[in-house]
Amino acid sequence: MRPHLVKSTLVAGAVLAALAACGTGGGERTSAAHGTKAAVPLPPEKKPVKGLPGMPPVLDPEDVYAADRPNKLSPVVKDFPSRVYVPNTESDTVTVIDPKTYEIIETIRVGRQPQHVVPSWDLKTLWVNNNRGHTLTPIDPKTGKAGKDVEVHDPYNLYFTPNGRYAVVMASLDRELVFRDPHTMEIRKTVPVSCYGVNHADFSLDGRYFIVSCEFSGELLKVDTEKMEVVGQQRLPFQGAMPQDVKVSPDGKRFYIADMMAHGMWVLDGDRFTEPTLMPTGKGCHGLYVSRDSREMYVTNRGEGTISIFDFTQGKLTKKWQLPDGGSPDMGGVSADGKVLWLSGRYDAEVYAVDTRTGTQLARIPVGSGPHGLAVYPQPGRYSLGHTGVFR
Repeated sequence: MRPHLVKSTLVAGAVLAALAACGTGGGERTSAAHGTKAAVPLPPEKKPVKGLPGMPPVLDPEDVYAADRPNKLSPVVKDFPSRVYVPNTESDTVTVIDPKTYEIIETIRVGRQPQHVVPSWDLKTLWVNNNRGHTLTPIDPKTGKAGKDVEVHDPYNLYFTPNGRYAVVMASLDRELVFRDPHTMEIRKTVPVSCYGVNHADFSLDGRYFIVSCEFSGELLKVDTEKMEVVGQQRLPFQGAMPQDVKVSPDGKRFYIADMMAHGMWVLDGDRFTEPTLMPTGKGCHGLYVSRDSREMYVTNRGEGTISIFDFTQGKLTKKWQLPDGGSPDMGGVSADGKVLWLSGRYDAEVYAVDTRTGTQLARIPVGSGPHGLAVYPQPGRYSLGHTGVFR
């Protein structure tokens, strides 16, 4: 071959090699280097939840508490002063505390045996449940002033259906669930129950049913929200069981029921309503409160002065905090910023403020006798399901 032909051939080969490097062969190496060899699959779309008719849409099908993030206050409550309202069951008063200074700023006289302070569905009113006085006392959370009592028989606790259509009075000694108008409290339907001591509840992710604890007969009820009918009932598999607070998991797959005599939480499949299993937490397990990031739940153990920390993702207890000098932590709530857990000391006439990051006691405040279902208000959320503040 002639010299100039050899040179041309070599040049052509080099060009072809260079072109090849820009094509198939080199492309694989370049893609691999940049992590684009295979397409990254998109996360599966979350199916919308078909909720109870009239209920605000579920924000996140995997987190029922998605609206409860730190300081995410509704426009309805954003100008309300931050307060802690403590019903003193044996003093017939409500102690009002400034959470910034830990000082008592007012004591409100209410009816006989106030059990819980309950935010209304529309967030505009706080209802004091005067159990033995057979009344509800409305408090305006904007002004802190109490209004005229409303006659309601045996209001041990109070809830609201997720669509805001009804208030549900837990008439513990009357053995009734009483569905009422959420504003006037006029009776719409009375549902007699065969268990004894209905007291606490929580609603399913879609709001179509709720689970009720029956303290004095150790039973659970499942209630169809729309039909206002009991559709399931079971006795807990523990002699002498006394179920208390109820909370649904963020993903809605399980319900947790505190039991002060079984000294732990029952873990229940709400949809199937099969027999639950017991997770020991501590003596006198009583109140259940979810953290602002939906990752943990604070569990009060009233009989030993401790707070257990339950991790939803791990499905187990991870820590336990001991109150200095003991105490009887009962009911309460989490501050709007998520940094403080407020709890009543049921048998010690005091209230505890606990740092949710470290478990350190921040304050111990003397109040009236028999403090019970205190409400921290306002809290994040679009609407209230009742009790001491269960928000969605």
